[in-house]
Amino acid sequence: MCARGTAQTTAEVSGHVQLPKSDAGHKPAAVVWLKAVDRAVDVPPIHPGRFTLVQKNRMFSPHMLVVPVGSLVNFPNADPFFHNVFSLFNGRRFDLGLYEAGTSKDVAFSREGASYIFCNIHPEMSAVVLALSTSLYAVADSSQNFSIREVTPGEYELHVWIEGTPQPALDGLTRHIRIRTGVSNRADIDASNSPPLSSQHLNKFGMPYDRDSAPAY
Repeated sequence: MCARGTAQTTAEVSGHVQLPKSDAGHKPAAVVWLKAVDRAVDVPPIHPGRFTLVQKNRMFSPHMLVVPVGSLVNFPNADPFFHNVFSLFNGRRFDLGLYEAGTSKDVAFSREGASYIFCNIHPEMSAVVLALSTSLYAVADSSQNFSIREVTPGEYELHVWIEGTPQPALDGLTRHIRIRTGVSNRADIDASNSPPLSSQHLNKFGMPYDRDSAPAY
């Protein structure tokens, strides 16, 4: 029997993501992943770990993290002033409150989903933590191309997440795919007709930011 990872036993899934229109200043991130439909398919296990999302120069770095479900994300404040990191989305809802320069707080991401991360003081700050229960995923590159390697042949669901796209539109892009060796497993995704993306968001109280007044810190 061939070992996992050889050309005889695994395949590659690749494709292109056609993004929706956006008023954001950057192209939205896109992630594609596979979930086995057949329990007999050999899927590598996930390994939760510790990750870091730094706040510096009124920015989160990196802008996006993909983590295994069960991982812990550390939010250090590397700015010389306060931040208030929060998320009101379904992936993981939390509010870390005000904390000062040089301090840090942790959040456990124990369920699958996307958590849009903001600061309640600085509206220009945003990030995303996408927690997945599969190791078979790929982040689309700057040309919106992706490739998932070492996939055991079998029946899968293909899922896609595109930054800012409403969940019902993303659910509509989910589809069944059969992976085989020795052929081109192409899986292009057309999200061009999804609702236009917006870069606007509310504060932790569900209210618009007061963008006319500069923060005290």
